[in-house]
Amino acid sequence: MSKALIVWGGWDGHEPEQVAAIFERILKEEQFEVEVSNTLESYADAEKLLGLDLIVPLWTMGQIEQELVNNVSAAVQSGVGLAGLHGGMCDAFRNNVDWQFMTGGQWVAHPGNDGVEYMVNMKRGSSPLLDHIEDFQVKSEQYYLHVDPAVEVLATTRFPVVTGPHAANGPVDMPVVWTKRWGAGRVFYNSLGHHADIVDMKPVTEMMRSGFKWTAAGKELAKSRVSASTEVYTGMADNQN
Repeated sequence: MSKALIVWGGWDGHEPEQVAAIFERILKEEQFEVEVSNTLESYADAEKLLGLDLIVPLWTMGQIEQELVNNVSAAVQSGVGLAGLHGGMCDAFRNNVDWQFMTGGQWVAHPGNDGVEYMVNMKRGSSPLLDHIEDFQVKSEQYYLHVDPAVEVLATTRFPVVTGPHAANGPVDMPVVWTKRWGAGRVFYNSLGHHADIVDMKPVTEMMRSGFKWTAAGKELAKSRVSASTEVYTGMADNQN
């Protein structure tokens, strides 16, 4: 069985414990062996992380020791998948740019706050990962993110929906779902999921199901591509002061 680790915590407003239970259910349906933890110390055992197939971070804001970020980064670089959503992955540890570099983006705003009605538009391209999901409407937070230009965008949403200083720039299509590579590992992110009821929407659960399976499947494929070098990138020195 593939092994997955879910680590939840941080800001309670995102209902991380409830979302972790949804993720655990999805993963067990896909025959994963799942460990659920509510402490960042789960990232302290570097060797254990290397033995996983998938890491699912679910920790909004908060602080993290640089060594723990380095351990997760090294595991993903070796081929372990990384998949998550909303603030639990891309509004975690705001002061750690290595985390942001690995995950592919960082939340900066949600104009209109919770309760904005907007469309999620699937982007058909080189990846068939979400081809089974159609465009859908959601009423929730609409995430405005600063995004790594290296990501492959699988879904977008159109800004502006509500007024604000960003509206002066005109219409922009903001990534909602993306994939990227981190060393030999696969990364999947979905910006939806402010509360557990949004995560439990069928299009969102199916996005996450596909993302979990795709990222974890990269572990076996990575074995033939991992560099013979034992040196693992852990960021620029001035990122870690």
